[in-house]
Amino acid sequence: MSDLPNKSVDLPDKSVEQEQRYHHYTGNAIPWYVRLLWVLFWCFIVYYAVTYFLPNMQTEVLSPP
Repeated sequence: MSDLPNKSVDLPDKSVEQEQRYHHYTGNAIPWYVRLLWVLFWCFIVYYAVTYFLPNMQTEVLSPP
């Protein structure tokens, strides 16, 4: 068990406005350079798929190794 005494603490009653005074949540706040990296990544994926993947898949499906 715990060696600490069980003390109840009386907290002052606060209004809703006072309770939420420092609660500022932001959603999906990512830096611009991370977004840029994702855009470049997806552009590369599309380029690779059109240039290399799809033409090679056509030859692989028609004449497997």
